[in-house]
Amino acid sequence: MRPGPRGVRRSVVSASFQMKNGWRLIDTGPCSGVENMAIDEALFRCFDPSCSAPVLRLYGWQPAALSLGRFQKASDDLDLQHCEADGLTVVRRITGGGAIFHADELTYSLVCAPQQIPTARSVKESFRVLTSFVLSFYQALGLPAAYAVDQAPDNSSLGARTPLCFAGRENYDIVLTGRKIGGNAQRRSRQVIFQHGSIPLQNRVGQGVQYLKIRPQGIEQTATCLADEGIAVDCDQLKQTLLQQFARQLGTVVQPDGLTVQEQVLSERLKYEKYVVDCWNLEGEEP
Repeated sequence: MRPGPRGVRRSVVSASFQMKNGWRLIDTGPCSGVENMAIDEALFRCFDPSCSAPVLRLYGWQPAALSLGRFQKASDDLDLQHCEADGLTVVRRITGGGAIFHADELTYSLVCAPQQIPTARSVKESFRVLTSFVLSFYQALGLPAAYAVDQAPDNSSLGARTPLCFAGRENYDIVLTGRKIGGNAQRRSRQVIFQHGSIPLQNRVGQGVQYLKIRPQGIEQTATCLADEGIAVDCDQLKQTLLQQFARQLGTVVQPDGLTVQEQVLSERLKYEKYVVDCWNLEGEEP
């Protein structure tokens, strides 16, 4: 094996090793927004639900970037001149939701087949199962984390569309004493589940709001982060806690791995053919 760009390890090990080995753990460390989205999509597209082992990826963002939801229109929601003036990279996710300013966060993505999720039957159940490790991660840090739906059982305040991810709440968003922390989104295709989410170390919502055309007032008070909650822990320790809760909640083990050659090649192609072009990032049109 030899190292790939940004610490991504190119592996010739097949992603289809037996399920007794649990989930593949791919820790790419901090990458650019373009690289992060290209790697995530490559993992999703290379996954074969009939034989691939499920994948958990951990990563960060360097430098800071802003990601749009799959169906957002950049010209409607973003102050693109401000983004350009500040040299802020804007990328589009393959999942829905609102814009997210990515800085000082631990991010995860996962890819699996429905049959690889314990106990889950419906799409909603699978989302609850696949976010349970994030919920228990916060709880393991001593924080009173709960699902938004459990704090608003009539659903009256859930599901409204907002240009900024942290301004809205879905059923299985995670809240701490009424304030949203991070966000999670899922996509399904070809009997493959892709999900990713953010764990904010510092509260950068106020910094991200400046890049919106319409800047909601007081949004910083509706979102929180680990630092705001008094958690100042080394990122490596946070990763270990997250992995422990992942293994416990899903009843599995994680095995450190790298990108396969197929995944690496596809991510490089996507990086240059899709995630650096405006037709995808700003317009949402496949190149």
